[in-house]
Amino acid sequence: MENLLSIFWRGLAVGLFVSAPMGPVGILCIQRTLDKGRRTGLFTGIGAAASDVIYCLLTGFGLAFIEDFLESNHDVIQLVGSAVLIAFAVYLFRKNPTATIRKPDTESGSPAKDMLGGFLFTFSNPLILFLIIGLFARFNFLAPNHKFYHYIVGYLAIVAGAIGWWYLVTYLVNKLRSHFNVRSMWLINRGIGIIILIFAIVGIVTATAGLLGHPL
Repeated sequence: MENLLSIFWRGLAVGLFVSAPMGPVGILCIQRTLDKGRRTGLFTGIGAAASDVIYCLLTGFGLAFIEDFLESNHDVIQLVGSAVLIAFAVYLFRKNPTATIRKPDTESGSPAKDMLGGFLFTFSNPLILFLIIGLFARFNFLAPNHKFYHYIVGYLAIVAGAIGWWYLVTYLVNKLRSHFNVRSMWLINRGIGIIILIFAIVGIVTATAGLLGHPL
């Protein structure tokens, strides 16, 4: 039970952090919420979450083939993963979240069309794999003592974390639509960047202590 709870919280964190950065799909989701209503924005986010989960599955299956290497180099992998997260946090601080987004059409679409749009928008950016690899390494998502049912719980938690993020975003944007602007998107990105940076620093300290023979 303890391992199930552990991988659930790890999966939830992965799902949240994969979805949270305000990239093009985040801006698209917010714009659709403002222009067409919360339901349209939420279904766009669900489509993006589906794409993120597919990339998480591909990452998990790929890393499973080098499980022995991951087990014997746990601290080094966590150190590298934390460094990747630091680089991503810096990227969030420097990037203009509205630079690559275009104004969405104002025609009302079906939920399936909204989800497909969010899915394709996200799936067209395979660079998300680097963030996922960093998160998997940082949170030790692929532990050698995990069984298949642990991963079922873990991936369901990733789904819950990703969809939960878009549910929260569309709820807040809909409630605060008169106060939401480009500066708000900058603040979200910087806030997420700070949180990722904190997790990365903790990971570096933990991994370094393990490499030096003094595990925390």
